[in-house]
Amino acid sequence: MDKVLELYFVTADEKTAKIQIEDPIEPVNEAAVRAAMNEIIASQAFKNNAGPYVAAKEARLVETTKTSYLFS
Repeated sequence: MDKVLELYFVTADEKTAKIQIEDPIEPVNEAAVRAAMNEIIASQAFKNNAGPYVAAKEARLVETTKTSYLFS
């Protein structure tokens, strides 16, 4: 099972942007995630076509199960 921590931000144009972190440390520490998101915003290290990140919106831990089928 694959796990990804998705961090959602509000941009300067009031759109939503996402950063995905594969194989996050568990259990997820909400305070640490919130602090990291605030640090990302303050550093202005990321931006997209909708502008820089200006606010933290939410974080999600997403689990994905994959099933492969072989065809010959």
